[in-house]
Amino acid sequence: MTLDARAVQVLETVTTATLTTILLKKGLRNVWIRGAMPLRPGQTRVVGPAFTLRFVPAREDLATPASWGSPISTRAAIEAMPEGAVAVIDAMGVTDAGVFGDILCARMARRNVAALVTDGVVRDLAGVLGTGLPVWARGAAAPPSVAGLTFVGWNETIGCGGVCIQPGETIVADQDGVVVIPAALLDEVLAEAPEQERMEGWIVDEVGRGAVLPGLYPMNAETKARYDAWRKDA
Repeated sequence: MTLDARAVQVLETVTTATLTTILLKKGLRNVWIRGAMPLRPGQTRVVGPAFTLRFVPAREDLATPASWGSPISTRAAIEAMPEGAVAVIDAMGVTDAGVFGDILCARMARRNVAALVTDGVVRDLAGVLGTGLPVWARGAAAPPSVAGLTFVGWNETIGCGGVCIQPGETIVADQDGVVVIPAALLDEVLAEAPEQERMEGWIVDEVGRGAVLPGLYPMNAETKARYDAWRKDA
């Protein structure tokens, strides 16, 4: 589970807003993970391959503190996470049971995991923030995961925030949330994203100079010609 260094370098300069626009043009509308927002203001953009984890509804004989010592446990999953991966946790949107707390996040940080993303919540908020691990979640709650969830496995296809995520797919997370780039489209996105960012930057500059939006965004033929001339000289 690796992501080419060049791909990371490119995507670290591209916003999730731009990525959703590019993927929309390719027919993909459902790539933004609902509810997964930065836990700390100002978190820098994170790029990495998805390492998936899955919870299901709690059942009293399975969701117990003793299950934390099982071979199929969040603890075991953390030890399987490769350096640079983004842990994407399907918590079914549950917000009254924290999937991970400060100790688990500290271990992830120690293993150089890039980030944690979930459609659920974490617990031990101050401690989690203290680990320095970037987290995208719905917030925090005091109860442990077994109060509402049963952990069942890792590195399988999941649904997180209403989005299908497959292991190893590229995850990009920033202040606007978290986007998945399907593996089959990664090369196309890498080829198009820098130009999309450059074009939108030029449009913003034009707006700053007083340009009106009709014919500018989206561009008409005259505006496109002006942009092409600017790009040639830039």
